[in-house]
Amino acid sequence: MESPQPQWEPTRDDVRNARITDYASWVEREYSVSVPDYHSLWRWSVEHLDDFWRSVWDYFGVRSATPVGEVLAQDRMPGAVWFPGIRLNYVDQVLRNERADRPAIVYSGETAAEDVTMSWAELRRQVGALAATLRSSGVGPGDRVVGYLPNIPETVVAFLATASLGAIWAACGQDYSAPAALDRLGQLEPSVLITADGYRFGGKQHDRHESIAELRAGMPSLTTTVLVPRLAAAVDLEGGGPEGVMSWAEATAGDAPLEPVDVDFDHPLWVVFSSGTTGLPKGIVHGHGGVILEHLKSVALQMDIGPEDTFFWYTSPSWMMWNFQVAGLLVGATVVCYDGNPGYPDVDSLWALTARHRATVLGTSPGYVLACAKAGVVPRRDHDLSALRTVGITGSTLPASSSLWIAENVGVPVASITGGTDVVSAFIGGAPTVPVWPGELSTPFLGVALEAYDEGGVPIRGDVGELVITKPMPSMPIRFWNDPDGKRYHDAYFDDFPGVWRHGDWITITERGSVLMHGRSDSTLNRNGIRMGSADIYQAVERLPEITEALVIGAEQPDGGYWMPLFVVLADGAVLDGALEDRIKATIREQASPRHVPDEIIAAPGVPHTRTGKKLEVPIKRMFQGADADRILDRSAIDAPELIDWYLQQKR
Repeated sequence: MESPQPQWEPTRDDVRNARITDYASWVEREYSVSVPDYHSLWRWSVEHLDDFWRSVWDYFGVRSATPVGEVLAQDRMPGAVWFPGIRLNYVDQVLRNERADRPAIVYSGETAAEDVTMSWAELRRQVGALAATLRSSGVGPGDRVVGYLPNIPETVVAFLATASLGAIWAACGQDYSAPAALDRLGQLEPSVLITADGYRFGGKQHDRHESIAELRAGMPSLTTTVLVPRLAAAVDLEGGGPEGVMSWAEATAGDAPLEPVDVDFDHPLWVVFSSGTTGLPKGIVHGHGGVILEHLKSVALQMDIGPEDTFFWYTSPSWMMWNFQVAGLLVGATVVCYDGNPGYPDVDSLWALTARHRATVLGTSPGYVLACAKAGVVPRRDHDLSALRTVGITGSTLPASSSLWIAENVGVPVASITGGTDVVSAFIGGAPTVPVWPGELSTPFLGVALEAYDEGGVPIRGDVGELVITKPMPSMPIRFWNDPDGKRYHDAYFDDFPGVWRHGDWITITERGSVLMHGRSDSTLNRNGIRMGSADIYQAVERLPEITEALVIGAEQPDGGYWMPLFVVLADGAVLDGALEDRIKATIREQASPRHVPDEIIAAPGVPHTRTGKKLEVPIKRMFQGADADRILDRSAIDAPELIDWYLQQKR
């Protein structure tokens, strides 16, 4: 593959000052190895997994109640056993960073008047107080506490308080409808719900009282609900509040000591949810120890974030990047929570926030970058971005043109990453000592045994293949929720290549070690980094009497855009007029997600299926991205092969 010119290369000072350089020097001394550059360090990390992950533990001084013995006791996928006998707690690793000279959390809404700063001392106090309240409500190790919350400091406090008790956290943003949230959180049979009365987006208030009532009715296991005031100045629950409901102020009152409970290395920390492409979203369970190690490595070494940094990623509690941003606290960084529209009141609002908070790392999506480029925004001219060091990108593929736009109009390197909810981290991304090439991800992350496989399971270079991971990572799921025999977990990743993790992305690994992304090889809808399964859309739309069946596709475009059409098969006598289109959009907005309202609604003569009844989402998506239909489809295996030609005519 022809090698383009890098758009950014690290200087000698960049290399010398990077945390990963210090780490590499430490590895050379401690392990008597030579790792003179990133690629040799990466090679050592995947060829010596035990030594690598032990080195991460020792280099960052991870706290535990028991000494480290074995590192990887069972080297297999699925079922790897990491650090047996270790007892620790995620919150212990956060508390060690407490300091008085920098805040722990900065919050912003859509207006500067909403800005709030939370000190490390106040973070500790609120976490300790809420943990005491949860404990008094009967919450202990293994119990579930769930959040229906915007991206606000209270969400971070709620997670840390839950984790400190050894209880299990899960959350959805309030842009999810009550039915969509119940599909996720209801599976866990939680004992406590922590929720806000609503959120603000695009200059509008979105009251969530009715949704909260629906959630409480749909989760009979709840004993306590904690209500955070967002739309009202305060929540008055005296004399007549619903039974079992308390205010956030009451739940976080006092100065109870914060004493995290030691739990096993793989004790569940949180449950994050898959997109629900088929059926209910899968609850993916991650453990305390695996998340600590993976996030220390990713945040501190790959992204070079430390205690003097301010880490701002535009995200939502529904998305694993929220969990990833909270990891900034593990290394003592200040994290920025933002609850609002990234393009309100102006398209460059994220850049304005970055300047206001002097963020050193900003994370956003290719869609936002494209919107800024189309609007003629020049962030480096219009805002003081002198503190900004890196722009992180995830959610979908960043095209070369957008990467170059950042270089010219922002003036900092791009750290484009890809990974997933499945490992709540990244497989591929940047490093401060590796060049950035336009439209490419710079390198596999340390400890990630990345390959591109052809259909026969043979590693390939310079051609498109399936993204696979051939060796275990400590942040791989410890299990799926309600999957006692592990079958759903096995089938999700290990069915195609036994013992090898197949992730569902098409990639090309170049000869220089960088990676080109070609989009999902499954049918997950992925708009601006917020993923949702097609099943959520179908559950909403196909309930309408005018619709007999629907097919939704999310296709990445060459210019960095994202086309999401919804094809609907109409019932006899129904007409797709403006009124029906409005009803369909309103239904999706209210029952699934306002972020996933389709770009177009198109009346279709039918939906093609496999002979076993599965909709042909992935093949049609690939057709829309330019693949030859006859190469990716066996028409004899389709129930209505004549429909393929009709769909081919709909390509944009």
